Amino acid sequence: MLYIQMKFSILQRMEAVKPSAVTPSKSKWIRSLSKVLHLHTATAGIVPDDGVQKVKSKDTEEWNDSKTAKRLSKKFDSLHDEELERKVALEALIAKIFATVSAIKAGYAQLQHAQSPYDAEGIQAADQLIVTDLKKLSELKQCFLKKQYDPSPEHTMILADIQEQKSLSKTFEIMGKKLESQLKLKESEIIFLREKLDESNKHNRLLEKRLNQSGQLFVLDNLQLSSLTPSNFSTVLGQTVKSIRSFVRLMLDEMKSADWDINAAAGSIEQGVVYWKPDDKCFAFESFICREMFKAFHHPYFSLYGNSVSEVKRRPQVFFDRFMEMKSVKVREYLAVKPKSTFAKFCRTKFLQVVHPRMESSFFGNLSNRDMVNSYQFPDTMFFALFTEMAKRVWLLHCLAFAFEPEASIFQISKGCRFSEVYMESVAEEAFLSSESEPRVAFMVVPGFRIHKTVIQAQVYLSQLKTR
Repeated sequence: MLYIQMKFSILQRMEAVKPSAVTPSKSKWIRSLSKVLHLHTATAGIVPDDGVQKVKSKDTEEWNDSKTAKRLSKKFDSLHDEELERKVALEALIAKIFATVSAIKAGYAQLQHAQSPYDAEGIQAADQLIVTDLKKLSELKQCFLKKQYDPSPEHTMILADIQEQKSLSKTFEIMGKKLESQLKLKESEIIFLREKLDESNKHNRLLEKRLNQSGQLFVLDNLQLSSLTPSNFSTVLGQTVKSIRSFVRLMLDEMKSADWDINAAAGSIEQGVVYWKPDDKCFAFESFICREMFKAFHHPYFSLYGNSVSEVKRRPQVFFDRFMEMKSVKVREYLAVKPKSTFAKFCRTKFLQVVHPRMESSFFGNLSNRDMVNSYQFPDTMFFALFTEMAKRVWLLHCLAFAFEPEASIFQISKGCRFSEVYMESVAEEAFLSSESEPRVAFMVVPGFRIHKTVIQAQVYLSQLKTR
């Protein structure tokens, strides 16, 4: 028992003397060894068969235990060093993997940069770099599986870190170039958008000028019913035609923006017409607008109330007063104040007739204008403003026509009629320069009017008609 106690006390002293020198793994080994020694001691105390118990001297036992402990400590130190070397080698391998991945990222960034603008040589070089780095990554995988580590891991980690930093620097440099290209592209877009904005502002000023061209009827400010003459009516008609043509130009601009086939659209309005010039197709659209806007012109208030108009409202003085009231007002303000007035109803009816739902949808992408007009709400857009200005001119002409006693009458010219200088005016002078047979009326552009014995000529387009 004394021998067992001595061995256990030696082990305890070893642990107490060098606690910092023994790692947790060493302590575990020592505890296991202690258990073995305890077991050995227990069996050593049994008396052998010959009945003699051999007892070693105390000094010899202590010397043997110390020698064993040193041998075990060296073995543990050797295992610890091997484990440390393995960890360092793995860290070096991981560093090489990260450096290779960074190189692949840099190569991919270079490949993307070479694609826009297209650089064939740059793409090929970047592709070769990526393939080479992918092969290197595959080799590192095999090294890990076969446990083939670098013999000098510290040096390898330093080189891998340098390589990774170079790859990151290359990636950031390529990203910087890409951002510079994007910046230049955005600057070009800004310049383009500024030009478009200037063009839009110029177009808006032109539209405003068109609105003001037919402007206020200042020349008729002091007009009296008793002094009303056909020349006054002709003045208002001239401004009405200008307003119609302004709206037609805007409508054609919208058609072109919506990629309409202008030739097909003109052909659907007036068929079988041979135009002297390509630009003459605008007269077909002008003819359509006039046809719709002057429909029911010969009925009081455009027959908005049917036959229920009282005799009082039919009087010339009533129409003249309406003319004088409306000629100087601003349409937008008037409609906002009187959305259910007779003029507002006229605007609503004519807008729904002139602007087809498919046309509105192609122009604006929706039918919001139509929905608002249907509910007697009026859109605050340039398109609708130009339309209402045109409607105002037609309405004023209508009021002035019924201010005469008897009222002015409207007449139309049929297709195929011979030209008459008394009743017609040609909008295309080229028709008279042709050496071919006498041109006929292809279609009426603006209707004509008759006031007492005065005839205001209808505007027509003369052409050689197509024969089937």
